[in-house]
Amino acid sequence: MARGNAVWARVYYRNTTGEELRSVLTLMGPGGRTVELHCAPAAHDEPGTCETPRVPSSDTPGSATAIAEFVGAGPVEEASLLLRAGSERAPGSRG
Repeated sequence: MARGNAVWARVYYRNTTGEELRSVLTLMGPGGRTVELHCAPAAHDEPGTCETPRVPSSDTPGSATAIAEFVGAGPVEEASLLLRAGSERAPGSRG
């Protein structure tokens, strides 16, 4: 997402599994800048959001990308990847 000279990432979710999940939301900007946020979606059917802090960006809004990954509970090395979603702006679109 972008507004003015700030960019940030947001993911909307609904955890209907009844199990604890973990997620990582990563915002990657130009120049190798990265913001990573760990979220713990509650195990209920209510919608929720996870959002990175807003960071300044002097580049065009489309120069930043975001990735959201949701994994199951348990040891990190054994947790299954349930969902990976990324952003990609259409050519000529604005934030």
